Amino acid sequence: MNLFRLAGDMSHLFSIVLILLKIYTSKSCAGLSMKTQELYTLVFVTRYLDLFYSYVSLYNTVMKLIFLASSFGILWYMRYHKQVKQTYDREQDTFRHYILVVPCAVLALIVNNELSVTEVLWTFSIYLEAVAILPQLVLLQRTKNVDNLTGQYIFFLGAYRALYILNWIYRYWTEPKYRQYLVWAAGLVQTGLYADFFYYYLKSWQAGEKLRLPE
Repeated sequence: MNLFRLAGDMSHLFSIVLILLKIYTSKSCAGLSMKTQELYTLVFVTRYLDLFYSYVSLYNTVMKLIFLASSFGILWYMRYHKQVKQTYDREQDTFRHYILVVPCAVLALIVNNELSVTEVLWTFSIYLEAVAILPQLVLLQRTKNVDNLTGQYIFFLGAYRALYILNWIYRYWTEPKYRQYLVWAAGLVQTGLYADFFYYYLKSWQAGEKLRLPE
């Protein structure tokens, strides 16, 4: 494992810690999209099926279990916790996320490395992760004001993917046979979706102001 991948993993993990911290300390999920959390849960479930038949390392296994457990935990809080679920903005979080799931599933059946159940599901998770943040970004665009923890959560989630791109570049130059064109394409799309948010996040950070998205 290289430094870029480790930093990306830690950024991803920290983004999850932030969202759990927000929910646990404030007993609120205001500003968070349940649709995005549902999509990420689906991403992890379909990607980490190899936990049942393949072992890479203790680090790899622990990280997969953390992502699975935390995604289900976040959904549980947003759906069933008495105080937290009352703060969920159902009227604003109306992105029809099935319009993301279906095309990703069809694309995974058509464009994949191997036409097998596990490979198609893994490919589906790669495509879906690329666009899973869209409901959250749409929700932020509608509400405009973004609280500190939510803004940091999205920033570190986007930083995770950007760091993974550096990881891919590093591996490309150091591992002669390393080629993952599907993953690279999906990762570039995912990083691109964060570009606008990054701009306003860094702008507000430099000005020492609360993050506000444009009208």
